[in-house]
Amino acid sequence: MGEERIAIIGGTGDLGFGLALRWARAGVRVTIGSRDEVKAKEAARRIQETLNARAPTESGRLSISGLENAQAAAQASVLVLAVPISAQVDILKSIRGSLRGAILVDTTVPLAAALGGKPTRMLRLWQGSAAAQARELVPATTPVLAAFHNVSAGALQDLSATLECDILVCGDDDAAKQTLFPLVTLIPGLRPIDAGPLEMSSIVEGITALLISVNRRYRVHHGGIRITGLEPKS
Repeated sequence: MGEERIAIIGGTGDLGFGLALRWARAGVRVTIGSRDEVKAKEAARRIQETLNARAPTESGRLSISGLENAQAAAQASVLVLAVPISAQVDILKSIRGSLRGAILVDTTVPLAAALGGKPTRMLRLWQGSAAAQARELVPATTPVLAAFHNVSAGALQDLSATLECDILVCGDDDAAKQTLFPLVTLIPGLRPIDAGPLEMSSIVEGITALLISVNRRYRVHHGGIRITGLEPKS
């Protein structure tokens, strides 16, 4: 897998914080990015304290820090964008000059809730999906993947929770996928699934709205998705 450095833009939000917590626990070097560097550093401190309290003997292997978005992006080999659709465009424009060979992993879901609508409704984007919109906003040399749309942010943040979710990964760069897949498996209970080209991201993003509806009807919070009938890779 190599020594990847993950930056999570939006790492102070629910999904970003949960991913940062889980990856830091696995020993990955993680930088939390935020428009407010103070908030980024505070989130990193919370993760450090949480993990130190659970396993003090492993505190020496933790590498978690907080920086302003552009600074975090400049250090990353894998950049995870975990922000609402309402913030996606502005943030990508502000950091695209700092993308230096990094893979961009877009987790954005265009839910109407970001603009005051229902969380079970999707916004229609000209590009077809949030990931396709991201593709247009970053340099052509930056590989773009879509992933982590359907995993529960709450379950990620709860280290006592047992995760059971497939991570559907869309993208046109096979080498980028092969870089991301081992990082997914570092989080126990998550399995990466190659869901095809980036154009499939519109379908994957829409599954989030479906899961929100199902979770509401069954009064659960951590519902995810599993693809059956696949042989495990050796």
